Amino acid sequence: MRIVYLIIISTIGLIACRNNDDLLIKPRQYPRVDFPIKEYKTFDEADCDFSFDLPEYASVEKKDSYFDKSPVHPCWFDITYSPFNGKLHCSYYPVQGRDQLDELIGDAFELVSKHHIKANFREEILIQRGDVSGLLFDISGPVASPNIFFLTDSLNHFFIASLYFESKVNPDSMKVVHDFIRTDLIQLIESFEWAAE
Repeated sequence: MRIVYLIIISTIGLIACRNNDDLLIKPRQYPRVDFPIKEYKTFDEADCDFSFDLPEYASVEKKDSYFDKSPVHPCWFDITYSPFNGKLHCSYYPVQGRDQLDELIGDAFELVSKHHIKANFREEILIQRGDVSGLLFDISGPVASPNIFFLTDSLNHFFIASLYFESKVNPDSMKVVHDFIRTDLIQLIESFEWAAE
């Protein structure tokens, strides 16, 4: 009987000591992202009173309705970043007076404040280049929109854009994508020009 117990214990010992690499839980990994080459074309639509550099890999989708209503101006559109499942929602407003401009800027801050619940940090970057001024909001954390910005000439024009992704908000996995598209947003802002009147 001792020999049977010895064989059973030895067998259990050998099974327990075998290589268990196949049984270990592997750490979670994120899918590989293949980034396109950065090349730009000029966005210059007849309905819009401005132009800017647009990445070659992005496409423009004009908005014909906004919550079952017509847009305030025909220059409302989305820039779609298909490789990343993202969209930059863009809206243009002709400005008629300082009160309306103040209201539009207030609406921009209200949009940004809706992300405070989930945001870890918010940085406001002043934009001032010739007759183009505004603010870029970099919002970090598990927020719906990591970047929102507005541009104005302080007299006649107001443009606002917010970046959204149609995927689960995970700052760790999305950081490389945010950083890649953020360079396109900076290029958009730096190349942005109001149409000559």
